[in-house]
Amino acid sequence: MPSQLTPRRTVPTARGPAPAPDRRLSGPLRHAAPALLGYLAVRLLGLLVLAHWTHLKGHGVWPVLATSWDSGWYLGIADHGYDRALGGPGHHDNLAFFPLFPLLIKAFAAVTPGSRASVGLVLAWACSLVAAWGIFAVGDRLHGRRTGTFLAVLWGALPVAVVQWMGYTESLFTALAAWALYAVLSGRWAWAAGLAVAAGLTRPTGVAVAAAVSAGALLAARRGEHRALPAALAAPLGWLGFVAWVGVRLGRWDGYFAVQRTWTNQWDGGAYTLRTLRGLLLHSRQPPLFLVVVSLVLLVSAGLFLLCLTDRQPLPLLVFTGVLLLVVMGSGGVYFPRARFLVPGFPLLLPVALALARARRPAAALVLAGAALSSAWLGGYMLLVWQGPP
Repeated sequence: MPSQLTPRRTVPTARGPAPAPDRRLSGPLRHAAPALLGYLAVRLLGLLVLAHWTHLKGHGVWPVLATSWDSGWYLGIADHGYDRALGGPGHHDNLAFFPLFPLLIKAFAAVTPGSRASVGLVLAWACSLVAAWGIFAVGDRLHGRRTGTFLAVLWGALPVAVVQWMGYTESLFTALAAWALYAVLSGRWAWAAGLAVAAGLTRPTGVAVAAAVSAGALLAARRGEHRALPAALAAPLGWLGFVAWVGVRLGRWDGYFAVQRTWTNQWDGGAYTLRTLRGLLLHSRQPPLFLVVVSLVLLVSAGLFLLCLTDRQPLPLLVFTGVLLLVVMGSGGVYFPRARFLVPGFPLLLPVALALARARRPAAALVLAGAALSSAWLGGYMLLVWQGPP
């Protein structure tokens, strides 16, 4: 049986001119079209619900998506750059935010009309489609087109999927992670390393992409594919580079981690997560609905990871989701964004996508419809009722 970490090989029947770039792209795009259309349908439903809800509240949907909460931090970095000194008690430093997304906003805003907020929002939308395509590609390669399609649609119907169409980094990061994992599975090591470096410049959890690419590359090198070894060494350079740059900027070796402490975000091995879960689900008489949703997402994600282990997913996917869960659940920082932090962990949805692919169409349609409707309602609730960041 051929390894999933090696590219598929075909035997050419005749030499001829290379296909035009548009033909090389149009074929895979047509193959992915059902997944992309399904993803778009789910997210447009969420957008329509949110637009109606904001109209009832007396304001527009654009500010909610483009400028609220973390979007403002990224826009501030694009406008003014990074802080040069560590703030005092109670001060949140923008050095906690990784640079790729604000750099892209600044670059595209320089050559396109409209505000930087609009550019950031359009960029997030475009990245979400690239991410859905990459998610489909991974599912298609492992289990076929039907599973890949369900995987992409399920990702668009996550409880907090509304952030995929906000001025946030979740869509950009997921696009980089998905295509990096696909590159590992197909043996494209230069692409895998480059995408891992970019992911490491996008979010703190870029370390999970780097670990996945390095693990896959080392496994391939052990099997004799020595050209994979440089990818294993290069994959962490984006994350390490930004952490080192923050240290140099602040003049202290632990600069980045000192910044994280200003956000009360430090590693505690999951003690705070367990205390909060216990308090919300067992002891609180009226826990906030959004925090209950976050807690359920964490518990379900842990259960899905166990299913992924029993399904013997390829090692790079297990390493990616395992490190992602370890970082998110092991943090002693703020609790409410944990579900959002897990949005890029799409391989956790593979067991569900496989089950839907094997189910009868009416049952699969019912599950997807329920997920899409609940995601649309929760997105509106999270942004317009919950009194805090998503």
